[in-house]
Amino acid sequence: MQDFKSFSEKLKNLSQDGFDEMALDIFQFQAFNNPVYSAYLQARRIVRNEIKKVSDIPFLPIQFFKDFEVISFPRENYEDFFSSSGTTGMITSKHFYWSEAWYRKHCQNIFEASYGPLQNFHILALLPAYLERKGSSLVSMADHFIKESGSIHSGFYLYNHKELINKINFLSGDGKKILLLGVTFALLDLAESGFKISDSQDLIVMETGGMKGKRKEMIREEVHDRLRSYFHKDQIHSEYGMTELMSQSYSKGEGKYTMPYSMRVILRDTNDPLSISQKPQGGINIIDLANFHSCSFIETQDLGKIDADGKLEVLGRFDSSEIRGCNLLVQ
Repeated sequence: MQDFKSFSEKLKNLSQDGFDEMALDIFQFQAFNNPVYSAYLQARRIVRNEIKKVSDIPFLPIQFFKDFEVISFPRENYEDFFSSSGTTGMITSKHFYWSEAWYRKHCQNIFEASYGPLQNFHILALLPAYLERKGSSLVSMADHFIKESGSIHSGFYLYNHKELINKINFLSGDGKKILLLGVTFALLDLAESGFKISDSQDLIVMETGGMKGKRKEMIREEVHDRLRSYFHKDQIHSEYGMTELMSQSYSKGEGKYTMPYSMRVILRDTNDPLSISQKPQGGINIIDLANFHSCSFIETQDLGKIDADGKLEVLGRFDSSEIRGCNLLVQ
């Protein structure tokens, strides 16, 4: 029988052309062993042994992580769960994980593949709202990055804007890069704080998305324009991740994300969530092979498009009235 370690070893040794084989292997395993995913497939009258191509694999609506325990092994094998943020009264997602240490190392591998060793960075994490609750996967990742950087200057920040700006100004030019990893509303608050920041070539500003009800929603171009102006940057970097995924993707500018080795995006038709889009724009379905312990095939509530270079741009979210498929298990 497959176990956590066998899947993690396969992922670790994944070859460039081995994605499809591992995705199909995980599908067969989860279709049989994941009660929620199995019930969803039955409700759609999907016969798992008839799925022979990755393009035929059904995606589980992300809403199920709010309503059920989406797990592919017995519950006692899981350490804990990550939970999503939400306003008062909202039902939040729970993503059970088998090893937080493994998750943190996986995040490190993905980041370093794009940006180089964490030891080359000072990590300054501006994550209010996330730090003020338990169970954030983003905080877990940031905490690991801070520790792995080995810098005494790395750390978390809440609303102490003056201290953060002073730290950035102090670190500029010391030979290390500075990663300012921040939730979007907090970076905008910082940009409006009035504190003067130096024009640092060492600084990378990375927004993780999210207004969390703190500010009015804004389009990415407007957000990045404000941040570019304040931080004296040509480009603002971005991280695309979510509670329901073990993997993240990164953008080094213009909001265009490059998928890591463990992820693939397949766009679905906006009018028919059960069909693949024939256009370069549609609803975002994600295969995350690192979700071998839960469900690797997630139908998100995000809209996106894929450019000629295969990079993903996130355009926004579906209105709640447009989200379909989540009631299949309660008919």
